[in-house]
Amino acid sequence: MKASVIARFIVIGLLWAVVCAMLLVRTEQITLYTIFVIAASGVVVFVPMYKKYVKNDKRR
Repeated sequence: MKASVIARFIVIGLLWAVVCAMLLVRTEQITLYTIFVIAASGVVVFVPMYKKYVKNDKRR
């Protein structure tokens, strides 16, 4: 994997972590719905990136 791909994962991962931390700090109570939203957003963000950069990189 190239350094640019790793840098993309790190930057997007940090941005996602900051948004999740803001969500957790600003909520009055952590519920199952809040945890579901965080997990679903992680899937939406990272699965397409994994498929594009990691899975396709192994085929080459």
